[in-house]
Amino acid sequence: MRDERVTVYARRMKKVSDYIQDHLGENLTVDQLSQVAHFSKFHFHRQFAEYTGMNVFKYIQLLRLKRASMQLVFNKHRRITDIALEAGFESPESFSRAFKKIVLHSPSQFRQRPDWKGWTDIFHFSLFERKQHMNINIVNFQQTKVAVFEHRGSPDTVYNSAEIFIVWRKETKLSPVNTSRTFGIAYDDPKTTDPEQFRFDICGSVTSDVPENSSGIITKVIPGGRCAVLRHNGSHDDIAVSVHYLYGEWLPGSGEELRDFPCFFHYLNLVPLVEEHALMTDIHLPLR
Repeated sequence: MRDERVTVYARRMKKVSDYIQDHLGENLTVDQLSQVAHFSKFHFHRQFAEYTGMNVFKYIQLLRLKRASMQLVFNKHRRITDIALEAGFESPESFSRAFKKIVLHSPSQFRQRPDWKGWTDIFHFSLFERKQHMNINIVNFQQTKVAVFEHRGSPDTVYNSAEIFIVWRKETKLSPVNTSRTFGIAYDDPKTTDPEQFRFDICGSVTSDVPENSSGIITKVIPGGRCAVLRHNGSHDDIAVSVHYLYGEWLPGSGEELRDFPCFFHYLNLVPLVEEHALMTDIHLPLR
């Protein structure tokens, strides 16, 4: 009974989190959010902090600044003023003050030279651990040729590598984001691997081999075959929970054996094209 109640409370708080992300540019009040959660406003602050580890207004500010920081780097054509207003700040000045206080760089400085290590320390938080049953499907994945940027080094700097890959995609149009698929191949578990030894491939599907280039993009193949697939909904910050469910809970009782290829992700949509809570990622576990 207690576990069921905890699950219900967690779902209510997840609903609040999704509501906040859908309305980040608006004036959010405790009255509104407590109604979304179906909790008394007199207890909402304490209950929200219990599940998230922070005050609700601190959480809102962090989400606004996190979204804005992604816009600054990955939508460089957008004016900082527009990003500030969209994030719910009254002026570029108030946005700049808040951004510098949290990120320790001005918006223009971060746009030019993003400090992803510091950014991860600030914004990488997992709020709603998935405890409920997760649906697993067995599919036959078709062999796929991909353009790859091999990220080698700390997981905290993956976005540096993503920037290089995104620029290459846009300039060459060999793997356009709107018509090709985006993958990530996870060779290592960041929790058990020395940061300097961490390996992760950032991939986009292509129809032919990638020509030699100065960006370091190469051609690889994701082999075809049977895969167990779990759809992870929401932030990539807590995708490890879903991966660990596949390996630690589903696999031992499934009767399946693993194939000699690492777990990989198919990113069905991407930030900043969608809000973080609306992300969908299919996690593939290759099977014999």
